[in-house]
Parts: sequence; C-alpha cells; structure tokens
Amino acid sequence: MLRLVVESAKIDPPLTPPPRSCVSINFRDIEKRTHVVEGNDPIWNETLIWHLWNRPLENDSFLQVTLQDMGSKKKERFIGLATVVLKPLVKHPSKVHFVKDLTLLNHSMSQTDVSQAQEGPLEEWGQVVMCSTLGVSFKEQMFFVLMKCNLSNIGFVYHSPGHSLLRKWLGLCQPNKPGSGVTGYLKVTISVLGVGDQAPVRLPLPHTPVTFPTLATSSGHTPALKLAIDLHKHQSVNPMLEVELIGEKLKTYVPTSTDNPIWNQILTFQIQMPCLSSYIKFRVLDCSRRDCQDEIGTASLFINQISSTGEEIGGVSSGFLPCFGPSFLTLHGGKKAPFRIQEEGSCISDSVKDGLAYRGRVFLEVITQIKSQQDSRIKDLSHEVTMIEKHQNRQKYGLCVIFLSCTMMPNFNDLIQFEVSIGHYGNKLDLNYKPLVSTTQYSPVIYDGNIYHYVPWYNTKPVVAVTSSWEDVSFRVNCLNLLHFTRDRLKANLDTLKSMRNLKDPALLRQWEKLLRELVEDCKRPLPCMTDQPTATNLDRKRWQLRSLLLQELAQKAKHAKPRDMVATVEGWLYHLNAVLPEPQISLPDVMIWLMAKEQRVAYARVPAHSVLFSQAGPLYSGRFCGKIQTLLLQYPEGEGQKNTLPAHLRVCMWLGNVTDSKDLQLLRQGDMVVYAETYENQAKYKDQWGMQGLYRCPNFSDVMGNKALPKTDFQPPPGWHWWDNWRVEPQRRLLLDIDINKSQVLEEVYENQDRDARGAWVPAAIPNTDTNGQPMEARENVKCPQGWHFKKNWAVELNRAVDNEGWEYGVGIPPSGLPQVWNSVEKTYHSCRRRRWVRVRFRNPRELSLEQETLSFLQQHELAKGEEEGWEYGTFRSKFHLNPQPHSRFRRRCWHRRLAPDKDKGVAPIFLLEGSLAMDLKQHAKKEEEDKSWLGFWRRIPEDTRPPNMPFIYCIFNKPHYYQLFCYIYQARNLMFNQILTFQGPFIRVVFLNHSQCTQTLRSSAGPTWAQTLIFQHLLLYENPHDTKESPPLVVLELWQRDSWGKENLWGRSMWPPVVWLDFHNRTLPPMRWHPIINELGAEEGEILASCELILETEVLGQEKQLPILSVPWKNGIYTLPKSIQPTLKKMAIEILAWGLRNMKKVSSPQLLVEFGEESLRTEPISDFQTNPNFPESILLLIVYMPTEEAYALPLVVKVVDVWIFGQQTVVGQANIDFLQPYFCDPWAQDYVPPRLPTLCVKQHQDFLGYLYKKFFFKSSTTKDQYEHEVDWWSKLFWATGDDHKSPKYKYKDYHTLKVYDCELEAVPVFQGLQDFCQTFKLYQEQPKLDSPVVGEFKGLFRIYPFPENPEAPKPPHQFLVWPEREDFPQLCLVRVYVVRAINLQPQDYNGLCDPYVILKLGKTELGKRDTYQPNTLDPIFGTMFELTCNIPLEKDLEIQLYDFDLFSPDDKIGTTVIDLENRLLSGFEARCGLSKSYCLSGPFRWRDQMSPTHLLERYAKRKGLPPPLFNPEEDSVFYNGKNFKLTSFEPKPPTVHGLGPKMERLALYLLHTQGLVPEHVETRTLYSDSQPGIDQGKVQMWVDIFPKKLGLPGPPVNISPRKPKRYELRCIIWQTANVDLVDSNFSGEKTSDIYVKGLQQSPCGPPVLSFCWGFPILREHLSNSTCDYIWSLDPTSMKFPARLIIQVWDNDIFSPDDFLGVLELDLSDMPLPARHANQCSIRMMDADSKWPAFLQYKHFSLFKKKTVTGWWPCQVLDDGKWRLSGKVKMTLEMLSEKEALIKPAGRGQSEPNQYPTLHPPLRTDSSFKWFRSPVQNICRACWKRYHFKIIALVIIVITALLLFNFMYSAPHYLAMHWIKPELRLSPPIKIFNIITPLNTSNANSSILRTPDSNLKPTIDREFKLLQGPKNHLSDIFPELPVP
Repeated sequence: MLRLVVESAKIDPPLTPPPRSCVSINFRDIEKRTHVVEGNDPIWNETLIWHLWNRPLENDSFLQVTLQDMGSKKKERFIGLATVVLKPLVKHPSKVHFVKDLTLLNHSMSQTDVSQAQEGPLEEWGQVVMCSTLGVSFKEQMFFVLMKCNLSNIGFVYHSPGHSLLRKWLGLCQPNKPGSGVTGYLKVTISVLGVGDQAPVRLPLPHTPVTFPTLATSSGHTPALKLAIDLHKHQSVNPMLEVELIGEKLKTYVPTSTDNPIWNQILTFQIQMPCLSSYIKFRVLDCSRRDCQDEIGTASLFINQISSTGEEIGGVSSGFLPCFGPSFLTLHGGKKAPFRIQEEGSCISDSVKDGLAYRGRVFLEVITQIKSQQDSRIKDLSHEVTMIEKHQNRQKYGLCVIFLSCTMMPNFNDLIQFEVSIGHYGNKLDLNYKPLVSTTQYSPVIYDGNIYHYVPWYNTKPVVAVTSSWEDVSFRVNCLNLLHFTRDRLKANLDTLKSMRNLKDPALLRQWEKLLRELVEDCKRPLPCMTDQPTATNLDRKRWQLRSLLLQELAQKAKHAKPRDMVATVEGWLYHLNAVLPEPQISLPDVMIWLMAKEQRVAYARVPAHSVLFSQAGPLYSGRFCGKIQTLLLQYPEGEGQKNTLPAHLRVCMWLGNVTDSKDLQLLRQGDMVVYAETYENQAKYKDQWGMQGLYRCPNFSDVMGNKALPKTDFQPPPGWHWWDNWRVEPQRRLLLDIDINKSQVLEEVYENQDRDARGAWVPAAIPNTDTNGQPMEARENVKCPQGWHFKKNWAVELNRAVDNEGWEYGVGIPPSGLPQVWNSVEKTYHSCRRRRWVRVRFRNPRELSLEQETLSFLQQHELAKGEEEGWEYGTFRSKFHLNPQPHSRFRRRCWHRRLAPDKDKGVAPIFLLEGSLAMDLKQHAKKEEEDKSWLGFWRRIPEDTRPPNMPFIYCIFNKPHYYQLFCYIYQARNLMFNQILTFQGPFIRVVFLNHSQCTQTLRSSAGPTWAQTLIFQHLLLYENPHDTKESPPLVVLELWQRDSWGKENLWGRSMWPPVVWLDFHNRTLPPMRWHPIINELGAEEGEILASCELILETEVLGQEKQLPILSVPWKNGIYTLPKSIQPTLKKMAIEILAWGLRNMKKVSSPQLLVEFGEESLRTEPISDFQTNPNFPESILLLIVYMPTEEAYALPLVVKVVDVWIFGQQTVVGQANIDFLQPYFCDPWAQDYVPPRLPTLCVKQHQDFLGYLYKKFFFKSSTTKDQYEHEVDWWSKLFWATGDDHKSPKYKYKDYHTLKVYDCELEAVPVFQGLQDFCQTFKLYQEQPKLDSPVVGEFKGLFRIYPFPENPEAPKPPHQFLVWPEREDFPQLCLVRVYVVRAINLQPQDYNGLCDPYVILKLGKTELGKRDTYQPNTLDPIFGTMFELTCNIPLEKDLEIQLYDFDLFSPDDKIGTTVIDLENRLLSGFEARCGLSKSYCLSGPFRWRDQMSPTHLLERYAKRKGLPPPLFNPEEDSVFYNGKNFKLTSFEPKPPTVHGLGPKMERLALYLLHTQGLVPEHVETRTLYSDSQPGIDQGKVQMWVDIFPKKLGLPGPPVNISPRKPKRYELRCIIWQTANVDLVDSNFSGEKTSDIYVKGLQQSPCGPPVLSFCWGFPILREHLSNSTCDYIWSLDPTSMKFPARLIIQVWDNDIFSPDDFLGVLELDLSDMPLPARHANQCSIRMMDADSKWPAFLQYKHFSLFKKKTVTGWWPCQVLDDGKWRLSGKVKMTLEMLSEKEALIKPAGRGQSEPNQYPTLHPPLRTDSSFKWFRSPVQNICRACWKRYHFKIIALVIIVITALLLFNFMYSAPHYLAMHWIKPELRLSPPIKIFNIITPLNTSNANSSILRTPDSNLKPTIDREFKLLQGPKNHLSDIFPELPVP
C-alpha cells in the first residue's frame, strides 16, 4: 500500500475570513481527501492509504495535491495545486520520503505563496488486492443500460489502471442474433469496486484527441493471396478484398479469373483514437456472381495487438498508434471452432471468429497518421516492388509428426486416418501442390474393454512429413517463444502455489522463493533485438520495446516482493505478461490435425506453429513442444459431433523448422524410421475360381480402398531414395483385428425375411437371412461359434420390440433395394414383406492372456507371410476383412510392401525429401493437373480419395517395449451436489490411462463419496524411451460417474493431470494427494476429487513376478485400499450443532435443517409455525463423523434448508457450505471453557424493586435542573472522544464522562467477534455461491467440533451447548432507540456537488422519518435525531437505516443504506444491547440509561459465564467476584467530587463490568451502500442503537443529542489605548507619526462587516452560530458554522492614499489568552498556541463566555518575511453579555447615545493640527537637527576648540609676564564680608526661584490628570469589581 501522512499547510498572505481548508490528493485516478480544518495554518496530521494491489509504484508515479477552501463558493474553492513525484519511493521503498515546503500553483500555473509545510512521510508498504468504481454526481439525463457481463472478464477490469476502464467504447450486438455484427456503440466507464475505496475522479481523455487520423490498409505491392478451394471451385475466381472498421466497409477492385490477385491500393478510414472498434475485419469475396456473397476467407486484426496505450506496463511507456506490416495475414474460412467457457474472449460474436480451414494469406500494411483532412479514400499504388522484396524471400520448412497413441474415442464403424497440414501444404483435397506424406495409414478403431475405443498402433507408430515454403520469421518467433517460456514457468509455479492450501506449510515459502528466483532469472534474459533486423517492421520494434520494459519492471517487482497476497500478486504479473504475448505478424499458419472418416473431416486439433518451431538460438528460443511429446484433445467443429463427448485423446511428437536444421533430426530417444511403398493385389471369386474376373471396376493392383490402380511396375523411388529390398507380402493385421477382441460377450443377430406370394401367403424371401441393413448373412443354423467363444443359450426371437406376438414386423418393399422404410407391428393386407430378429449371446472363454496381450500377439504374428501365395484377406471393400475365408466371401486381397532407403546424406532429414509421386515425374503430374482442370474433368467420377494414392507411408518402429505400473490413489470427492436433497447417486470413478480403464466400487448415495481405493494398472505398454515418458507422461483421466436406480450411468465431469513417473523404484517417494477440480464438458467446475497417481517403470527384476503389483498395497473386501502412509488419518469427531433458527426466508411453510458431512447427515424437526416463531424447536444436534486430521483433506460441512410441503414434497430452498472448520474446533475438557448461554431477558423477583428505583432516581431527578447543565452536553462528550476539545468548553471532570468512537461498524471491531459469539449468521444460496449470487435467507447457528472416544465405554465429553429454559422468552418484545448523530462524506446527488439528506428508518413494517427534516446543501449533515420504536425480535430483527436525497420535483434519490442485525446485539455476550457508560450518574446530562443497575448487570453477566454471583460488602466497599476480592479504593484512590454519582456499590460493579471487555458507551461509524452500485462506499453515518427488552422493565431517559442551537450574545469592546505601534508616516520634520484607528471584525461567510469606532463598539454574535448565505438560485440555504472569534485590526488613516495596515489581533472568545497588566509585560508569545515554553511559563487561556469581562493589554502582530512579529499593543476591555442582559443594559456605539454601561468621555489629548504655527522655531530646529546633526556637532566642537585656542593665545602673554616679573601687591587688612553676603544671596536666590510663579504656564498636566481620573472613577462606579490582571 501507499501511505501518505498529510501534516500541515501555510497560507500566506492569510485569507480573511480564515478558510476551511481541505487537501484532496489524487493517485492513479483515485481521489482521497482530508477532513476540513479552519485557519490559515491548518494542521491535519491525517493518514491516507492507497492499496497498490498488483501494480507497484513506477518511475512516473505521482500524487496530485489540491488545496481547497470548502467554506467558499464552489468556483472559489481552489487555492492551489502541486505534483509530488514518487520516484524516490521506487528506488527506496522501505524508506520514508519527506516532502517539505511544497509550493502550490494557482489557476495560471504560477507559484503562490501557499506552501505545504510538510506533506508528510510517503511510504510504500506491501501489496494488497482491491477494487474501485466511478461515482457520478451529475444527473443531466436519466437513462438505463441493461448490461450482461461475463464473469471471466471481471478480472480484466479489475487489473486495469485504477481498477477501471475509463471512457471505453463497447460494441452493441443483438443477443438473439450474434452473427449480425456490431449494431452500435456505447461509451461507458466500468470499475470493479472494493469496499472503502473512492470512485475515480473525472479526468480528461487518456489520449490526445486525434481529429482525422488515417488508417491505411493496403495489400502491398506484390501480395500473395493463395486460395485453397474445394473441388467444385477449382476454376479461377474473381476475388475482392473487403475491409470493415467501425461498421464502415471499403472494397478493392475486382481482378478477374485469378487466384493470385494483386490490388496495390490504399484504403483510408477516418477514425478517432481510441478507436471505437476492437478489431479490423478482412474478407475476401468471390465476385464471380454479381452479388459477391461467396466468402472465400476472413481474417481479424485486433487493435490492441497492433497498438498500445502504455497500460500494459503501468504507464511507463506512452504507447504507439496502430501499425502492422508489411506482413502476411492468414485467411480462414469454413467451419468455426465451438464455444468453450475456458476460451478467452468468449463474448466474441460469430462475425469476429474466423473459420478453421486455411484459405490463403493477404500481404498488407497498416499505417496510422494524424492529418487535418483526407482527400481520397481509395487510391492506387505504383508497381514498384523494391521496398517489399525483402519480405518475399522464402525458405523451406519441414514438419514431422509422430502419432504415439489415440485413445478415448467413440465408436467409428469406418476406418479412420489423420491428416496434418500447415496452410495448403498437406491438404489432401488441394491438388495444386505436390503430394506429401501428410496422412497416416487407414486404421480401425477397436474397443478398449470398457466404454471407449482406441487405435491399435502399438509398436508401429505412423509418421507424417510435410514440407512447405514460408518467410523467415525466426527473429519474431524467438522473442515470442522466450516470452512463452517465461509465462509458462510462472504459471506452473503459480499453480503449484495455489495447490498448497495450508498456509502453515513450510513448503509454501520455499515455493514462493523459487517462483521469484525463476521469474527474475527469466526477466533478466534479454529479448532478441529487433533494431538490427532488416525485415523487422515498425510494429516489431515497438512491441520489442514494450516487452523489454515489461520484463524489466517485473524483475524489479519480483526482487522487492513480500510474501503477502502471493496468489493475487502473481496473477497480476501473469496478466501483464499475457497482454504482450500475442504476435499478429506471424505469417506461419497454425498446424491443423484432422481426424478423417469416410473422407470427411470429423474433428480437429490446432497447434500454433511457434510452439513446435525449432530455433538455432537454443532450446529456450524454440517452441515449448518442439521435439517433445504433447497431449492434444480433439474437438468437433461448431454444431457437429456428439454432445458431451471427446472425439479423441491424441499423443503426438512434433517438430517444425528449416529443413537445413533437420540433418540430425531425432525426435525420440529410440525408434527407427522406415518408409514403405504399398499396393494391394485384388482377386474375385468367379465360378469358384479366384482371379481377375469379377473385379469389375476394381483394378488388379490398387490402393487400400480399391479406387486407384497401382501396379508394381509403375512404382519408382523418389529422388534421394532407393529400394531397400523386393516386394513382399505383409498383411496389415491392424486392419484385420476383430472389433470384438476386447469384449467379454457379444450379441449376435440374424434377421429372418419372408415375402408375400401371389396367393397372399408368406414364403421365404430371395435372401432369407440378412443383417439389419439387408446385407446377406449365413443362416443362423450355419453360424459357427468362433474359437475362444461359447454359447450359453441358443437362438431366440426377440419380442421386446414393436413386433407382434411371434416377433414379426411388417412393411412395404420399395425398389430398388426392396426394403421397407418403415416397419409396423400390425399386419396389413398391402404389406409385402416381413422379418423377425433372432438373437444369441456369445461369451468369451477364460483365457490366459490379457486383452492387450492377445491383441498384441495377433499383431506380431509373421508366420502367415511365407510366400506370395499366402497372406490373403477375405471380405468386401468397405467392410470387414478376415484372414480365413468365409462361406460368403467373394473377394480377397493381400498387401505388398517394398521398403525405401535414403541415398547419401544431403544435409536434410530424408523424410523431407518424400515429395511428389513414386510413379510419375513432375511433367506427368502437370499434365494430370491440366487434365483434371479440363472441361471433361468435371464429367468424370470424382473418386473418394482425392489424395494421390501412390505416396509412401512412414512409420516409427519401436523394437523394445517398456512396461509400467500405474497406481491411482483415489480417496474422496467433495462439493458435488448443490441445492439438491438427493445426494450423489451411485458414484464411482472411472480411471482412463491410454487404452486402459478401470472403475472403482460404486458407493451408495452420498454428498461426499469416499472410496479410499487404489486402482492398479499392471503391465502398461509404452514404447517410447522412459526418459521421454518421464518428461511428457500420458495424462491420467479421472471420470466421475453416477448410476441411478435403473442402472443408467451419467458422466458428471472429468479431471486430468499427469502422473508422477518413477524410473528408479528405489528412489521413489509416495506422492501426496491433492484436490483436483472436476470439469464438465462446458468447462465449468463441478466439484473436487482428492487423488494422486504415480507411474512406475517395471525393471527386469521387478517384472519377474507377473501377477503381483510392484507395490505392496493392502487388499480388503476384494479391492485394493489406500496405503496407510498416504491415506488421511481419520479420527472420530463429534460435530455439535446449535441450530437457533432461520431468518429472512420467503415463501416457506415448514422448513427444516439438513446437515451433511461426507456420507453422514441428520435433520431437525420442521418449524411448524415459521411466521410467528422462526426458531427451531430442537436447537442442539449431535453428529458423529470420521474426520481427517489434516486440514487440507477436510470436507466441507453442508447446511441445507429443506421446505416440507403438505403432501410430503421436499424442496431445498437454500444451502450454505462451511469450508473452513478450524475455527470451530475446541477442547471439550477445557476447564476455562464456558458454553454460550442465552441472556436473561426477563426479571421476575426484582421487577417491582427496580421499578421503584427507576421511578425514584431517573424520572424524579430528571425534573430537577443541574447547576452545570448549560456547560456540557452530550456533544461535549463526543468532542472529547474525537479530540475536538476546542469545540467544547473545558471541563475538569470529562474523564468521568467519556465514550468510544469506533471508525467502523460495531460488528467489525475484532474484540467483539462480530457480535456472533452466541450464534453465527450463515448466508443461504440457491446456487453455487459466487460473487453475484443472490442470498435467499440466513441460518443462525453455531458449531463445535471435538474428539469423540472410539471406545464406547470411555467417558463421553460434555456437551458444548446447553438446553436453555430461556428459549420461551423468544420472540422478545423490545423497545429500540436509534440515535443518528451525523453523516460523513456522502456521495453528491445534486448539480452543485452537494445533497439534501434525510434519514428513514425501517424495521419490519415500521417506518420512521420525515423528508421535511432534510439538511440542505451538505455532504456532512448533522442530524442529532433519536428514533424510538417497538419491535418483535427475531421476527423484526433487521434495522435498516436509509439516507435519501431530498428533491423538490423528481423522486428522492436513495444515497445509501446500512443494516443492523438487532438479534445479534441482543443475544451477544458482550452486552451490545446498551453500551456501558463510563460512570454511574443519577443526575446531570450524563444519567444512567440502562434498565438495570450495574450490580444487577454484574450478577447477570456472572450467571451467563457460569460464575457464582458476586458478593458485595457495603461496609468495606468491596465485592468478591470470580474468586477475587475487589475494593473500591483500588479504582478510586480519592473520593470523587463529581456531582450526581451513584452509590459506591454500583460504582464498584460498574468498574468490574468495564474490565470484562463489554461494549462501552460508543458511537459507531457505519458505511452506507447502494443497490445500484453494490460494494461502493456511499458515505458513512455515525450512530448507535439501544435495545431494551420490555420484560426487563422501563428503560432510562433517552439521551438528548439534538444539535447545539446558537445562542445570541453581545460583545462590548472598549479600546483604551495603543502602544509601540509601527508608525508608517513622517511629517515635514521627519518625525514618525500615524493616524491610528481600530477595526473590529465579526467573522461571517457573507463578508466581514466593519464596525469602526473611537472608543467602544458592540458586536452581536451567535456562539456556534448556524450562519447561512442565500443565493438567488438556491432553493435552501447552505449551512455553515463558525466559532466565536473577534478580529481587531490596527490601521493608519490616510486621506488621499489607501489606509495602511499596521497589525491584527485575532481572539477566539472561547479560548483566548489572559491579557497583560502592563504594556511592557505584553509580548507576542501570548498568542503562541503551541508554545515551546514549560507549562508554568505558558500563558493561561480562558473563555470569555465564562469570565464575562476582562481588561488588559494584547499584542498585535503582522506577517513579515513569512514570520509573525510584534507590531503594537492594544489595551481594551471586553465584556460578553447575553441577549437578555444586553436589553437590560443598552449601550450605544462609540460615544453615541445611550452612552452608558459604560459611559465613555472624549479622550484628553493635545490637538496637533496647528502645532507647526505655534512653535515654528522648535520645528525648524528639529528639522535641521535631524538632517544636519553630524555637521552641527562637528561645528560646535570646532568652535569650542577655536575659542579655547583663542583664550589661550590671549591670556598666555599676561600670565607669562606676571609669572616672570612677580610684582608685589600690597593690601589693607582684609574685611570679613564673605561670610556675611554669600549665604544670604544664595538663600534668596533659591527661594525666589521656587516662589516666583510664571503667569504664562497653564495647568494642563493637572487638568489632564483630572480628566483622565474622571472616566476612571466613572468606570469604577459602573464596574465596581472589574478585574485587572
């Protein structure tokens, strides 16, 4: 399988509103999709699986990924697509292929910003087989197509790409006129579906449309059309070639009087690819008459063989257009092959099938060209022939056939012979070619001693040698034979693999490894290259490339194949090999072998020429049967021959090849080739003298039939041969064999004849004694008993016929024979003759020799031929000849032979030089041909033998015979009779091996006859070399016959397979017995037989004891039994049957059950009143049988339902076969075994008490209102189970209230055993069950199989089923509650790709549901509906849930149906009638709903399991159950604080029940199916069913699963201030500024309404709202749901340009982060949903619907370079009010009235509109500083430095002068004023600064503070308890 994990995607820029994203992925035309996830960063983490079946990944395999927005309109759903190439998985299938950052493409195929973050791991794992189909959701036109499909072609569709045939044309024909041809075409898409697979998507045509391609069909430049015409058409014909394609016919011109026409024309057809027709039909017509209706020959060229779509190798190659040749195409005519079931393409009508007779070849070429227009349809070619001369070079081929045996023939009264031909060569009716040794000598057919006949060739095997001239096609045949070798070896290994039915057999894995090893070896062998072949055509090169690619692909698959689904995998490989095997360009016709009698072709065998063609490249490139022995089953042409019979069973050895390769030709390891010339000397008896007088037209020397004169003197040796010896007499003893030689008794008859004379009296006739045909016979008194025979009774008149009391029958003689045409038993006066029949039985005397030895001894006698005077045969032509003269003999003959020997070695096999006549040269032969063609030739008598009779005969003589012994081990047959009460009557097996046959004993009537017998064939004579026999042994034929009470034998079927041959007795191992299919005459399987055969060569030592077999086989009661080592080991077993009842049986009155196992059977009592109680009165049956211990030999258990009518008539109305009995085996003495018990469905002693409990707890508590009822509901429990916690509020006690959601049906959960632990359901059929067999009913029961003691005194094992008194409780009246939750992925039914589903429930005759409750425009409807109904189980057991699509005008369409067996749920020991809740609650939304409390349920469960009742201890809160003590503290370590829990003992009992594996409270997902598309998934429905038997009391309250209704809320949002917002504008001075405003968005599917306010705004919101979008054309609104989400956007207001987006804040009101208290604490990490920080550092989330109001800071973010960054912070207050609270506390928008709740004052902020005019200096300085601040700083530094330098330079001279001069300064005494003045000035200055106010300053800060405090104090008045984080 291919497993794909889809993880996440990223949509950039984000879409608003956020999309509801869904990923659709297409792989091989199969589309699967994920669930819908909302958001711009959807995360799926969903696994999708595609089953690869038998088509592994290839190099060009890919996935097409499409991302869609399911919340948008249909046209706007597309977001982007991408393609993922799977080539890395092909190279490394075991590794996971990760695909990250997959960029999607938009509609214009340009890259988008959407990327698939991680498309997950791709992994290829194993190979599994499944099927799919096409589901079409468009209803443009309603029409019906009744299609009849052949089941044999289902595999073709199944193995096609995508398991579908997409847009293929079907040819329509009339079923009652199959020969009428194609009457129209129908374009269809057919898919074979597997459960769970999706339908193929609508894809474009697989081929590019071709407008006017040209199909040029020409007959070439120098065609060779050779016609083989019957004798009455020996004249030349006027041939015309007619080509038919798609019903259009084009014809060539008509050349006159020729059998080698040359047309040189181009016939052009205008077609469209893919072609509507599957074949091109060629017809050659004879236009000698005007109507041109005489058909000479036809040929069919199939399009799929001359073109390719690439599907053969899984799309690796692109394929090629139709092309052919230039090459020859073989024409056939005459009789057609019969219909056989096993034929491929059996649906081909008679207009397509060609005949059997070879009629010539046509040389043509097919070219397909793409052209815009075609001018002419027919035009001529030039006569230039250089282009195709290379295709005309011919070589001489030789065909040699050795006939080894011909057996199993019906009785032929005439002599028979075989004719071998290839094309015209060898056809004895065509005299245009040299005569060849193409026919065998005439031979009689003798009785084999049983029922068949055979040809007594024995050691003298006839040989034919046919030479012919054909083109060299060895390069094609070498490639074809190599492919056939690969295919045959793969098929042989597959058959061996199929025969191993035991999966635990260790040889199975070895055989699998052998198959893979040989397949890899064969596929790596290169095909002969076609590119360097000069005569190779374009089709040769194309098919060579196609085949080479396929072999490479198969080799890769075989290397990595795993031992899983081995048979299906190999069958897929075999299918692909068979697709490329046909070779349309083989110009060699097939080899035809005809069985001829009375010069008429009776039966045929067709051998493909390539299968016997020799190749110099080696044995692998030669034909499969080249030089090897093969078995051919002859068959009659269509409409001829006896029904249900085989004409012959022929063994031949064939070789075909270039005569230059036949120099050392040795087909068999032993045998000498001899060639004889043959003529017969004829004499007649005239006047009691033998001589030439009286011969009349018969010549003195003639052929064996006496037609042609062959004097000895006319014989001359052919070129390359010479005479070996002289003529000698050799009687042909096989022609003299007594036809009764192998019969033990013969009935002799003589008719006594009388005529009426003139007086009316009866007198003896002129010929008084005749046979039944009126031929003269000896009088019965003169008939002597032959030697070796005797009579027990004398002649007697037969009266057991339509005769009178004396045995006479009367009639009127009609001339010239004088015999009446009609005989009458009553004498009339006009009757002229009468006769009566005398009969006598002749018995053979006991003899020492066997039948075959007696026949062989007669053939090997040579004493008679002592001279030319001896060896006469007496008799008449065309009748029996005898060695001894008879009294009535008037004719005699003897055979003269003269042996030929080859001359010197000429490089070829001598037998291929036997061409032409032995008596005439070529010129004489040409004159003879002209004479035959002359006008007088038509007036001559046409001889019966048209073949030149003077051709020699070739024999292969074997001198040393080899004797074998055949051992046939026959044990048993099974699956013979179906749907019949009478078992197989008088069965016996007839084993046929060559001309030997034996029968087993005839058994009494049995459904599974067991013979256990060994049939031994001793001294079997085979003349070929033992090694040849070992390689190709004769087939053993086992025929199953039945003999009725009247002794009539009827053939049931045959089974054929080769025996195991042992040449060395000491190395022999006993072959294991296997099941072989029994095939009837039409090819259908009619049962199986368990047998094996081995053929052992008798050596000289072993052959000493002639009367004993080689092997020691047990002998008992007159028969050989099976050896103990091979006989299956039987063990006495007991089959215990629980026969519960029959269900859904219609039109039955009094049915009973018949159980058969082999020859044992038993019956139940009939159900007297089936309509009121369909259960059996006796449910327990015991059948004692002997069963094989090996599973492979086990017989099926047959269950038949017999309906007994009033007058005792019995009819089988249904049958079920249980083939695999292993699941029913058990150990009866096992201590832990618990027999299945019926559930207790009534309560007697606890009924009043339970009713009181229910009344007290359930109904009383349901009236009270729980404090948390509004917080959680049943949907919360569902969302907790599915992991959708965001759809439900968080609840700390959710672990106490959980349920299980199963993704399948409850019956499909493995641990619940299909809910059939009490009894299983077996489907009943009226016919052999197949894929589409109708089910006629059901049998409910169970089986237990266990050993039974052989010793009658030994203790018998206990019964596995008990007799229950609770059977009286059935039928049971029950209350059923059906909870339908929702449906998923329904199949679209409307034009818009959606549907309007609603639910209908059917149970018996009750139907619930209304079509008015449909859910409009959705594929995933949410129903949330509970249906309650009452039913009587089992009379009303099948609950049918149907989903319909609502249509306003047309009838509603059924979407799908699912059926639930309520009886299984009621009877199951897993308590499936009502799932166990997680907790036992007496109040709240999750109240206990079962009828019984947990303690009573535990007691009931213990009783059913056979355990003692539990003992509760309320003091210690414990219970003693099943030998253990359980305490409540072990389940509840801490006392639970959940509201409404029940008592402790009930909780403890519930804990114990959950440990028993019972069905918990659940929701099951059931698949919907439709009758119009059986097996196709139509969607799924989630639901559950509760069943409450009314005898158990009242049930609990129903669960409210109604969908959540939207609640109207009002959200009030106050924007206080923003901080750190990205400023995008700049003023004149360069300062960053922005005119910030805030948008509040409410998410809506119809577009986001923008509400913009300065301070606050209310938003009306429906929590979990059911929003709708109405369109003009919509009949109903589309239901879409959105979560409560607030989007805050920060924008910069611009006057002339568009506003700039600064940031966004998106909050999910049900799960939003707590705000920060201060702005510096606000970060973008608050919005991280999947934070990587530890839990204690993560931000907490809350629901605004609970907290109601909150104030704080939230971060705004913006997407920058693919990452979100912080773009600002906003402080706001959010308040959530219900609709009622909003009405009580109204608030206006922004600061409009009513400005309350809260009251918002205008914000206090400075007006910056005229700031430039009020402080221009400041603005100028700020502008200069920003632009020139570096220069200003540098200027200031320079100025300061200059001032310092100037000050230094200015003060330096004064300082130096004062320092150098040092003048003395004289001062007065100092006055102390420093301390007086300085402190005072300082203090005053400081005080003056603080006290002197500035009159220009305004208290703006204080005022602003006061204004800000105003609103704050006002808010505190409104919200006194406003929480601040």
